[in-house]
Amino acid sequence: MFTGCTAPRPRPPGASVTLRGTVRDLRDTHPDMELPVFGVDRGIVLPTLGADRTPVYASATTTPSTRGGRAFAQWFHDAPGVNLARPIELTLRRESDSLTYSLDDLEFFPIDGQLLGNEGRAHNYHFTLEVHGEFTYRGGEVFTFAGDDDLWAFLAGRLVIDLGGVHSRESETVRLDTFAPVLGLTRGNVYALDLFFAERHTTGSTLRIATTIASFDACR
Repeated sequence: MFTGCTAPRPRPPGASVTLRGTVRDLRDTHPDMELPVFGVDRGIVLPTLGADRTPVYASATTTPSTRGGRAFAQWFHDAPGVNLARPIELTLRRESDSLTYSLDDLEFFPIDGQLLGNEGRAHNYHFTLEVHGEFTYRGGEVFTFAGDDDLWAFLAGRLVIDLGGVHSRESETVRLDTFAPVLGLTRGNVYALDLFFAERHTTGSTLRIATTIASFDACR
């Protein structure tokens, strides 16, 4: 839970919700890119976020789709000579006749022609995305995260979606009320929602985020 900040106040649903984060570009020669391994690889990260609100590599060696902690640390941290980063905003638009806000991009290539470039391809494929938001838990909220490749979602610093690995489009939905007793969520308090995505293979890139959370607030 976040203390010492002002929770978003209830307000009439708007037309859109904005999530802010960072996208990092890596080269196709990075140890974790273009591996000849496919499928969901659960357990790449620990079940709790690190102190800097990024995932912590779980293995002392490797996993089926990753090549160790040093290489993984470059996914979500600035590494001069290895990656380049820029801020990103994702706009989730309110669905018609619904209280759900969503972004559903079947061609998710936010840095085409930017940062380290496309490396001779039609798109810039090898990148990661991290998104951080805070919201007031009011009860009944639902959140869906889908895409390829790696997907992780943390609620109040705890892992609630683990779809790591180089895989085709996967999807998982979280009903916050289900996790409230486990995570100790209290209605009216502010909690973090942290999302992490990686695109590691050149066959495609899709991303879907859908939620009934109507507002996020950067309480930092």
